[in-house]
Formats: sequence, structure tokens, C-alpha cells
Amino acid sequence: MKSFLAITRALSDETRVRALLALRQGELCLCQIISLLGMAPSTVSKHMDLLYQAGLVERRKQGKWHYFRLAGREAPAAAQKAIRWALDALAKEPLVKADTRQLCCIRKKNLEEVSACYRGN
Repeated sequence: MKSFLAITRALSDETRVRALLALRQGELCLCQIISLLGMAPSTVSKHMDLLYQAGLVERRKQGKWHYFRLAGREAPAAAQKAIRWALDALAKEPLVKADTRQLCCIRKKNLEEVSACYRGN
């Protein structure tokens, strides 16, 4: 029951769903997700933490960079099904398509450049 509630809570917010769907193209640095969503770093971090706690994403740290990716085969079955459902149900949504286009531009920049944008440097 706890897993189900954590997953539904994580998917009950548009920002978290956008972040989850952004990861369908592969791993992203937190700074890239922040750039995509246009929100404060602390806010995006909290959203990503909820996705992580629900088992929907995996995370790792490399130096000063924090990376996220969709949960893999080791994730609970409920999390895997929720990810597939979200990807299938929302792939053609206009906002998701716009995010995909924006991510193409964000991915072309180096991480220092991306993180400087939201730090105001």
C-alpha cells in the first residue's frame, strides 16, 4: 500500500510528471532538469526526491553533479508499470513535445553553462 501511495503522490503533480517524462530520453543532470522546468533549484530537488522515494527514478552523484534516470529493471513492478503508463499516456501531449524540443537545446550545452543560467552568473 505504501508503494502505491508514494507512486500516486509522485504522479499527482504536473511538474513531477514533466521531470519524469524528460528522463525518457536518458539520464539528465539536475541542472538540466532545473533549466527545463524553470523553477528554483530547491523546488526541483524536492520534486526529484519525491520521484526517487516512489521508486520511479534512480539517482547518482558524480563530483558536484547530481544525475537522474528512469528506474530500471530492479525497480518494483508497480513503479515500472507506472512509468510505462505515464510514458504511453502522455507522449503526445503538447507540453511534453515542447519539453522534448527544449531538452534538445539544453543537452547541447555543457553542464557549467546550464547551471550558470539558473544561478544568475
